[in-house]
Amino acid sequence: MSWLDEVKWDDKGLVPVIAQEQGTGDVLMFAWMNREALALTAERGQAVYFSRSRNKLWHKGEESGHFQQVHAIRMDCDNDVVLLTITQLGHDPGIACHTGRHSCFFQKLENGVWSAAEPVLKDPKKIYE
Repeated sequence: MSWLDEVKWDDKGLVPVIAQEQGTGDVLMFAWMNREALALTAERGQAVYFSRSRNKLWHKGEESGHFQQVHAIRMDCDNDVVLLTITQLGHDPGIACHTGRHSCFFQKLENGVWSAAEPVLKDPKKIYE
């Protein structure tokens, strides 16, 4: 039995993945992986996700240059969520979000309104030139 067989894949063959920054503990992003993406992530030591919108593998940083070095791969007690401990590379401070922010979780609810709680570190138009 392969270690990949122990993952509880959903009916589409995917598992949710959280990328957490080593050192700060910041949750940088949420994405999905299929079996091939998780195997490649473990093999390469860099995050590879599955893009549901593009229906293909997505090596984080392939377009932006903001790669994720993977230090640890963990799974929750139900075997249905994966947690990556990563270092965000390609910009200092690290940019994980396609909006040019450190974290994809930059919106904060205050008084019934969502507002940006983190600044844009780099204009996304310049990231994806």
